[in-house]
Amino acid sequence: MRIRPARPEDVPRLQDIERAAGEPFRALGMDAVADDDPPDREVLEGYLRAGRAWVTDGDGARTRGGPPMAYLIWDDVDGAAHVEQVSVHPDAARRGLGRALIGHLADRAAARGVPALTLTTFRDVPWNAPYYARLGFRPLREAELTEGLRAIRHAEASHGLDRWPRLCMRRELDLRAG
Repeated sequence: MRIRPARPEDVPRLQDIERAAGEPFRALGMDAVADDDPPDREVLEGYLRAGRAWVTDGDGARTRGGPPMAYLIWDDVDGAAHVEQVSVHPDAARRGLGRALIGHLADRAAARGVPALTLTTFRDVPWNAPYYARLGFRPLREAELTEGLRAIRHAEASHGLDRWPRLCMRRELDLRAG
């Protein structure tokens, strides 16, 4: 598997990945999440132009150079690299693609002197908060939330995502390694 910057011709595939990655939420009674539209083309192209969108080539097991099977987009939020979205197509699940993309972001961020990664996620979805905890993220207490994270949580609540418990998480980065 290779991680590369996303390209404009990848955008429809990223939207397909997002739709497919949402389907497993139906089994948890989270149809609204499954039915949520992926980011529109303009939003994704903004991440591409900013250099904040990466994809995996191939499925991580057998192929390299095939269509993307996973992607990650991120923002700078209050001095941390914030994982806005990381999605893996279910056909390539459990092959380390999400882990690799997050590791790639961690390496790049640490090399720039960024002290941490942050994200928001569903607390009780097995492939969300428990997964991120295995990758070194820890839940943040309310008092630890930055203004930017509070704004993100407010926007999520306005989109109805608070129907299910959510939380912010943070992973400290080893700046000595960068």
